[in-house]
Amino acid sequence: MKFLSQLTQSSPLKYRNQAIAVAIVLVVGLVLAIAILFSNKSGTKTEEHDEATHKGEHAEKTGEEAAPDQKGPHGGRLFTQGTYALEVTIFEVDSVPVFRLYPYQNGKAIAPGASDVTVLVQRLGQEAQTYRLKPEQDYLTSTDELEEPHSFDVKIKAIFDQKTYEFHYEQIEGRVQMSEQQRKHNGIETQVAGPMLLQSTMSLLGEIRLNADNTVHVVPRLTGLVERVLVNAGDKVKQGQVLAVISSQLLADQRSEVLAAQKRFALAKKSFEREKKLWEEKISAEQDYLAAQNALQEADITRQSAEQKLAALGANSSIGTTGGSLTRLEIRSPINGTITEKNIAMGQVLKEDATIFTVTNLDTVWVEAVIPAKELGQIKVGQKAMINATAFEASTSGKVSYVGSVVGDQTLSAMARLVVSNAKGLWYPGLPVNLVVQSAAVNTPVVVASEAIQSVNEVSSVFIKVGDQFEVRPVELGRTNGKFTEVVKGLHAGETYVSKNSFLMKAELGKSSASHDD
Repeated sequence: MKFLSQLTQSSPLKYRNQAIAVAIVLVVGLVLAIAILFSNKSGTKTEEHDEATHKGEHAEKTGEEAAPDQKGPHGGRLFTQGTYALEVTIFEVDSVPVFRLYPYQNGKAIAPGASDVTVLVQRLGQEAQTYRLKPEQDYLTSTDELEEPHSFDVKIKAIFDQKTYEFHYEQIEGRVQMSEQQRKHNGIETQVAGPMLLQSTMSLLGEIRLNADNTVHVVPRLTGLVERVLVNAGDKVKQGQVLAVISSQLLADQRSEVLAAQKRFALAKKSFEREKKLWEEKISAEQDYLAAQNALQEADITRQSAEQKLAALGANSSIGTTGGSLTRLEIRSPINGTITEKNIAMGQVLKEDATIFTVTNLDTVWVEAVIPAKELGQIKVGQKAMINATAFEASTSGKVSYVGSVVGDQTLSAMARLVVSNAKGLWYPGLPVNLVVQSAAVNTPVVVASEAIQSVNEVSSVFIKVGDQFEVRPVELGRTNGKFTEVVKGLHAGETYVSKNSFLMKAELGKSSASHDD
């Protein structure tokens, strides 16, 4: 300023005016700078106040001093109000899934019995379910199982020290969102689950077996040497047809005994007839007549016994067709059928209990199938079934004739049997087959299209629809006829589910990789 005064006093008039203008500019700039400085300070204070006020309003609105995703000591969600806190977990290690809640006060664990807690679970498209909790050790646990999926809206109410605390969180898993336009583009269709008169079917693996009721194992019944074999495996034979000839000394001894018994009987009979005539003519005494009668009866008993022993060996006293040899035995077929097994050769020495032929009437065969224990209740005697060959195109029908009453210790299954006609000889024993067993029509409360069922995490599931949201729902299945399947548990009548192209929902679910907290 002193400089400006000197310049004004010593300079001409034009310089004096310039100095005054510069001074004015400097003063105005200084005033503006001071104003801006004070304005910034005031604005900063106002913004800090507004932010603090907003934070206070949010805390008052939620009533929670900790973020909902804050973890507690046990890895669960930790919720806090004032000095009280609850840690919420879902426990499913070596047990069914249940809620486990850990209460705290001032950051320290407190006795679980001091808190009265209820949990309200709201699932997509279902009525809310209340879970009561009871104290155990250092936590509260729900008494009911928390069923899958663990996707729901949760409201918790806790009463501690005469004060009520409320917490809320949402947990979503197994859920897909898809608009109507997307569904039409992907060909996804829905239906409403409901009742149906269902005639269920069950697919089983089976095998053709020989009909044991029409199968005979041929044994020689005495030791001997094979002289001739007249048939081979696969040959068809008639009842009484000679299959083989063997030579046996035991047979000769037995035939000799029969012949001797027959001759004694014939002699005793003549003696009896003579004594009877003499007694009737009163020539001989009655005592002689009675003695002859007794001798005849004993000879007859001896004869019958010897003949029955011979018949038990499959032979008779006649030796006409055996070439006059007492040692030869003709082995004959006991039934009409086919030689399905042959264990005899020329010159072989046979034992009396050796099975030398197996003869089976193949007009009927058995179909045997293994039934898992859990499905035994669906198989009844008299049910119809379709049988299809796996090696070639052939099919037939039959009825269940037998269901095993014993479950195997190792297989945990039982056996079912069907009798099938084999007049054309198409069904070869040992042939694997597929069976479709049909049951009687039953009025079933909840039925879904079989196409709707998908395996999610190795569990049978369907996708339910609520608005534009779809959620996987584990289900327990019952009877099926192939096209429709009964839902025993997990789905209610009236719920909408994805009935066509549900595999696209499963694929979409795999992309989202949703899962509930550990």
